[in-house]
Amino acid sequence: MRVRTGKRSSTTSPGTSAAHHGRAAAPEPALVLESVTRSYRRDGKQVNALDDVSLTLERGRFLAVMGRSGSGKTTFLQCAAGLDQPTSGTVRIGGTDLSRLSEAALTRLRRDRIGFVFQALNLVPSLTVRENTALPLLLSGERPDHPDVRERALRVLASVGLGDRADDSPHRLSGGQQQRVAIARALVNNPAVIFADEPTGALDPITARDVLALLRDAVDREGHTVVMVTHDPVAASWSDEAVFIEDGRIVDALDKPGPEAVSRAMARLGER
Repeated sequence: MRVRTGKRSSTTSPGTSAAHHGRAAAPEPALVLESVTRSYRRDGKQVNALDDVSLTLERGRFLAVMGRSGSGKTTFLQCAAGLDQPTSGTVRIGGTDLSRLSEAALTRLRRDRIGFVFQALNLVPSLTVRENTALPLLLSGERPDHPDVRERALRVLASVGLGDRADDSPHRLSGGQQQRVAIARALVNNPAVIFADEPTGALDPITARDVLALLRDAVDREGHTVVMVTHDPVAASWSDEAVFIEDGRIVDALDKPGPEAVSRAMARLGER
């Protein structure tokens, strides 16, 4: 991952180098932010929730985004996922410049190429577990009884350990099982990036570990790319790399972060 910290550039892990003459070009990174700023007005003054943030995340990586409350990490996720539009700068997902998309095209991109896992699960109570898993496919016009839709939903449910609960209603599942359904739903479209916002915030430690293991497996076994906003050093330790946001800027980064190193980095945020 390449990230600009303040006025300096740093590399927290080896990126994909430019292709040599005569060799195939490297694939586009999963996510690129270039000089992204998100401003708004508060009490007549301009406030930068994000301030000139640049980051390149290669495919098949697990990134943790950390910061204190109000630091800008949620705004980072919203801009990176196309849920909010930067005031300036560029966001690209898999080579697609989000600023060049119409609102309809941006909606399609979020539906077809991005997976979302939030603390609020947003499962539809009137749908079965399988139908909730297939929801991105259904929203694109597929029929719930189509064999390919059924097969894809059942396959990802099996991958999160819920293959035998496909016909249940969500309310019959535990909180941890419901979060597994949300992860299966995020995986069903084979997305370019999965964005997870505090996915373990409402879970007990054992269930949280199981959910983090599923996200880790999605990266290691399936080659997915995960961006997770979290306040938990233990959760961040499941990632390949962590970045730390303060006052809308990326101010620190760690490769292969352990819980202790993450805790120390978080403590330093309060000293700046």
